[in-house]
Amino acid sequence: MSGKAARIAIAIGDPNGIGPEIAVKAARKFAQGPVEPVLVGDEFVIREYGGEGLAVAPVKALEAAAFSPGKIDARAGAATVAYIREAVRLVNAGEVSAIVACPQSETAINSAGIPFSGYAGLLAQLTETPEDQVFLMLVAAGLRIAHVTLHESVRSALGRITTDRVVAAGLATVKAAERLGVKRPKLGVFGINPHAGENGLFGDDDDRITAPAVARLRELGVLADGPVGADVMLSQRKHDVYLAMFHDQGHIPMKLLSPLRSSALSIGTPVLFSSVGHGCAHDIAGKGVADPISVIETFELLSAATAR
Repeated sequence: MSGKAARIAIAIGDPNGIGPEIAVKAARKFAQGPVEPVLVGDEFVIREYGGEGLAVAPVKALEAAAFSPGKIDARAGAATVAYIREAVRLVNAGEVSAIVACPQSETAINSAGIPFSGYAGLLAQLTETPEDQVFLMLVAAGLRIAHVTLHESVRSALGRITTDRVVAAGLATVKAAERLGVKRPKLGVFGINPHAGENGLFGDDDDRITAPAVARLRELGVLADGPVGADVMLSQRKHDVYLAMFHDQGHIPMKLLSPLRSSALSIGTPVLFSSVGHGCAHDIAGKGVADPISVIETFELLSAATAR
């Protein structure tokens, strides 16, 4: 690895998915730029996708027999986690300033006996941050949406949405938006129920939970509005950043606007970390046709944030 001052790690994700291919393609684009990409993964996998000559932080995590593009394999899942561990170590050592993570397979990782529901939870563990203080924010097409809950059933999520959790998510969201260059972000908070409960007609959850959370955020100096139904609030587009209560509230509008180009930031930890907003695409892995645009735009987003 060279001695450039500004560097960002790109963890290659599931080695049997499209992650290594799009990581190498993106790294080639930025190799001569002001911020140096450092690929984090098994060297033989990176070489398979033409990564010779690029900066690499090698991780010996995958046995050669387990490298099979297109195949979901527990050994590839365990390697994915090893790559992130090394990337976090590099941040803590001051060798890189941020992490871009390529797609992972939750199935492969859990098959390896590693409880996993997304990068956010893993990052919480690796940074010793309480998991209930780490959230996901999607960024694309001029839209920023964070989530109070994520990969779980709606029933489970509803049981975990509390005023304190909404406040914590709101504070993390505003801090992340500021880090991305938004001055005094205006935060729009979605309701739990349609129409934010319609004054109790569709349930009292918002009266009990989200309305008090918005009031507390305002007391803390946040420019917060809501709760308002997600459909109405998004149609108005009056805010810099939004807070969704559930996975689909935030993911559906982002995927409609930008199917392959969103960045998925894990917020609330001391590490500047973003994965890409799409999956491993095992069906095209190893075929040389994967589009690296999500990694490219995520790298650019984190590069701008670290420059501030």
